[in-house]
Amino acid sequence: MMPKGPIFDIFLSLGSNIEPEKNIDFAKDQLQIKYGRLSISSIYKTKAVGFIGDHFLNLVIKASTDDDPQLVIDHLHYIERQTGRETGTGQFNSRTLDIDLLLYGDLIDPSLNLPRDEILKYNFVLEPLAEIFPEGMHPTENKSYKEIFKELRASVS
Repeated sequence: MMPKGPIFDIFLSLGSNIEPEKNIDFAKDQLQIKYGRLSISSIYKTKAVGFIGDHFLNLVIKASTDDDPQLVIDHLHYIERQTGRETGTGQFNSRTLDIDLLLYGDLIDPSLNLPRDEILKYNFVLEPLAEIFPEGMHPTENKSYKEIFKELRASVS
């Protein structure tokens, strides 16, 4: 039996505005099959950003894996495709399911967009992340997610 590599905590952002309850439930089931025990944030209902469309349901899920980050990303894309997600249709549009790898341990890898830049840009990513990992430290900002969320919320008020 091959020895396992180190285990990394990963955080995933999920969003959907096409049959969102069905597609998010499907994604949670698939992620549990692949990664086992999950920690799941509350679900946040948010307006579409950058286009006119139905509201999104967004959440963050924590899992653990010894898969390398590219394998994780490939698996997330596979789950998206199973819901009928069409890729290459632009960043701002309705979607059956969007799953992004936000964090892979404390890895900093610009080629994989880790940590994912949306963490610092959008409340719908940061708020559920701060909910389930409030004391976690952003690898490049040297601040907790709870602090970053408070600052982002104050800047838009």
